[in-house]
Amino acid sequence: MNYWLFKSEPDTFSFDQLKASKNRTEAWDGVRNYQARNFMRDEVHCGDLVLFYHSSCAQPGVVGLAEVVREAYPDHTSWDKQSDYYDPKSSQENPRWFMVDIKWKKQFPHFVSLAEIKDTKALQNMKLVQRGQRLSIQPVTKKEFELICSLGGL
Repeated sequence: MNYWLFKSEPDTFSFDQLKASKNRTEAWDGVRNYQARNFMRDEVHCGDLVLFYHSSCAQPGVVGLAEVVREAYPDHTSWDKQSDYYDPKSSQENPRWFMVDIKWKKQFPHFVSLAEIKDTKALQNMKLVQRGQRLSIQPVTKKEFELICSLGGL
């Protein structure tokens, strides 16, 4: 099993929206960074656990857990000319971008803020807090995952 941190801007797609969706499951689409795409396409698997992180907001941090329930498949939004994620170089015959499906699992009783993560000595090597690390999908070690779950009250 792998562990991941998926970032989403809550005004674009929030953890509450995931919870409210049909079967509490949604496609994680719109990834347009090659390194994040490669993680999703090559390393994210069914059963992997995800720390759901709200970014670009007043108080960024981890709000809860999700689980990967469908492995990578072509991101159809890249073919939709009306989509914000349209890419003219991507096609059904040669898809450039991929997505996975995730399912809402559990909300943290305690929101784990970015400030709290940065203040936790055992998390100082986490990719999230490394300078210049802006990927929307990041690997997390089992130890980091477990500590953040503990900080979140699980």
